[in-house]
Amino acid sequence: MNLAIDIGNTLVKLAVFDKGQLTDFQIHEDITLPALQAYTDAHAGIEAVILATVRDYPPGVEHYLQKNYRFLVFNTAMAVPLETSYATPSTLGADRLAAAVAAHALMPSADILVVNAGTAITYDLITAAGEHLGGAISPGLMMRYKALHTFTGRLPLLDEIGDTPLIGKTTAGSILSGVLNGTLAEVDGMIARYRLSYPGIKTIMSGGDNNYFDKRLKNKTFAIPNLVLTGLNIILDYNLEKSF
Repeated sequence: MNLAIDIGNTLVKLAVFDKGQLTDFQIHEDITLPALQAYTDAHAGIEAVILATVRDYPPGVEHYLQKNYRFLVFNTAMAVPLETSYATPSTLGADRLAAAVAAHALMPSADILVVNAGTAITYDLITAAGEHLGGAISPGLMMRYKALHTFTGRLPLLDEIGDTPLIGKTTAGSILSGVLNGTLAEVDGMIARYRLSYPGIKTIMSGGDNNYFDKRLKNKTFAIPNLVLTGLNIILDYNLEKSF
């Protein structure tokens, strides 16, 4: 069994994979050594661990994993079963690359657009030939709410996610429409732009806000919530074959 750990900007996700199948999944606000030990103790069959992070974590976590498991910290210089033509690979987010790897493994003969809707909304294009070309990054829903509140004098801080009228009748309603309806329009528009260049492209939605977009987009998408973790597991297996 493998353990994949994804430390994102907002949440920490842990997933156990047995022969490539996700068998257990947990979300935490932060990662602590006691919580990690409790989780691994509960899954005694874990043999290898991969960790991807966009922020710092307690040093004891890495020491514990190195001591007890075959352990890899994922970075974009690591070997992956996918080519990338990203001009600055050192700045490519590990989550974006892991999601691209998983998408290509799940749909190996298709051009794919991965839309990961989390703290930020990222777009990544993977060709049917197995090449990651790059994409786009824009603010996620909560980041848009916080920006409106932080950089204005009187706009309130909201955090609602759901259906909202196009025409806001109050300041709060106008913010909801601008953030929610505006972001839906952005994502639909981006998918349509990619489809002009890649007519048969398939779109995968993932990330923490995936449920909001899944049934509201005009374009057809495939919802795969744990795409990054799946990609990390594939990358772990790929490197275990090479290194151990």
